[in-house]
Amino acid sequence: MSSLELTLLYLCAAVVSVVGCRLLHLPAMLGYLLAGLLIGPNALALAKDSSAVAHLAEFGVVFLMFVIGLEFNLPKLNQMRHVVFGLGLGQVVLTLLGTLLLNLGIAWGMAQLTLPWHVGWQTALAVGSALAMSSTAIVVKLMADRVELESPHGQRVMGVLLFQDLAVVPLLVLIPALADMGEHNLWQALSVAMLKASVLVGALLWGGPRVMRQWLYLVARRKSDELFMLNLLLITLGLAWLTEWAGLSLAMGAFLAGMLIAETDFKHKVEADMRPFHDVLLGLFFITIGMKLDWEVVVDNWAWVLGLSVLPVLLKAALVFVLARMQGGAAGVSLRTAIYLAQAGEFGFVLLSLGQTHGLVPVAWVSPILASMVLSMIATPFLIMNAERIVTRWVSTDWLEQSLALTGMAQRTLKTYHHVIVCGYGRSGHNLVDLLRLEGVAYVALDSDPDKVQSGREQGHHVEFGDATQLTSLMSAGLARAAAVVVTYPDTASALKVLAWVKEHAPQVPVVVRTHDDKDLEQLRSAGAAEVVPEVIEGSLMLASQTLALIGTPLKRVFRLVQAQRMSRYALMRDTHTPQDNAAP
Repeated sequence: MSSLELTLLYLCAAVVSVVGCRLLHLPAMLGYLLAGLLIGPNALALAKDSSAVAHLAEFGVVFLMFVIGLEFNLPKLNQMRHVVFGLGLGQVVLTLLGTLLLNLGIAWGMAQLTLPWHVGWQTALAVGSALAMSSTAIVVKLMADRVELESPHGQRVMGVLLFQDLAVVPLLVLIPALADMGEHNLWQALSVAMLKASVLVGALLWGGPRVMRQWLYLVARRKSDELFMLNLLLITLGLAWLTEWAGLSLAMGAFLAGMLIAETDFKHKVEADMRPFHDVLLGLFFITIGMKLDWEVVVDNWAWVLGLSVLPVLLKAALVFVLARMQGGAAGVSLRTAIYLAQAGEFGFVLLSLGQTHGLVPVAWVSPILASMVLSMIATPFLIMNAERIVTRWVSTDWLEQSLALTGMAQRTLKTYHHVIVCGYGRSGHNLVDLLRLEGVAYVALDSDPDKVQSGREQGHHVEFGDATQLTSLMSAGLARAAAVVVTYPDTASALKVLAWVKEHAPQVPVVVRTHDDKDLEQLRSAGAAEVVPEVIEGSLMLASQTLALIGTPLKRVFRLVQAQRMSRYALMRDTHTPQDNAAP
């Protein structure tokens, strides 16, 4: 098969599989895996496991690590440190220790039965590192669709996923070091690997940010998008080559490149420019992973596959649940966190492939483990969609804990009438609350971030912990007695949920919605929004007014022009406009 025919085959399989997954509301990553399963040498055999394609697919992991490094920042890490280094660290470390102990127990049992057991602890550690990962791509997408990123369990899930992403970096160093060591030079091999990583990372982080900032400014001044893109590829692949040359991994260099660029003013532009490379090459990587699955091995070892699909999921969920409870999480919140993190992840494939490449994972093990990981990821959307039923069934006190919290909110807002319910206590919500207080207007602000709630209360604001997309939170905030509801964050899916609840249970209460632009304006108005405020339009009006004033246009004329533009967009201003307003000079 020619290179062109092979490329067309990959593209066709990917497009068809991803379209099918989208129709079933499943993540695109599962479509890529399915495409690899179908066209691989162990199924329809339409494509052989080409080493050239597999080598190209490695760059998918490189750009994935680059994006992770680009999104990594110390302030965010510091803000979530209790979850990241508490729950996240505990989950990864205890998963690795549990795998090692399980391996020792099985080896001891085999020895007692005088049966051969040739798997060493290095193999157990490599497999355990793969199983410790969860799927950032699947879980974050599902939580975003369900508007749960800021929920109590959502924040815990994000903290664990962040630590797992960080843990991949030392694991990428550790696995090759384990493969290179002998029986008596364990600490020597690990020390050399960690020394290389420490020296390289230290040198890059010490002088790298200043050099990177100045270099990107120099390139950007040439005002050439082509040159800027070539420069990004050079930096990413150059640092990847440097870390591989130092005996580490390609992915680690890409992660460092992302970290260095994240400290510059070009972070958002770089993220947008690199996204197509990241998505396409990562899809190719998952196709090659799917091609490695040998169905004959899976069928012959179906009991192992079934056990590896169920047992690690249950054990990881139990571990996360216990750790979340030890950190003070409610039983319901802890169980939701466990359900969301129980599956395998995309970095698990990376680590498993690395272990196989270095001879730590036997070839006969790869297909059963791959199959179990894929099955756990396929089951994840269904587990998350039924998470509330599972929690209700297994945590009898969850409804009571939620009821007590809502009852407390209802008691605190019981004497509040004709007030404004502010959904979201971010920067916009905070400014709105300040203005309402200044005018003596009663309000209740809702936010699902405990830190924001605590911060608002310390400043004397009436902020309650609650999810505005849930009817119980809105009713406890006094929806039936409210004068208005304001959605202060630009999330159309969340706003539509709020509008649906208000329209059904308090249709007399007007709702004002904030959006990024006017793309969803008609949809939100059809759903019942009294007014939609696009921040882009408001920003452009303020920009125009300042520009006109600076070039000498009379202020009264500027105000009249801006008012006319607002009236053409906002129904309330248009309805209250009077002839006297037109008479204004």
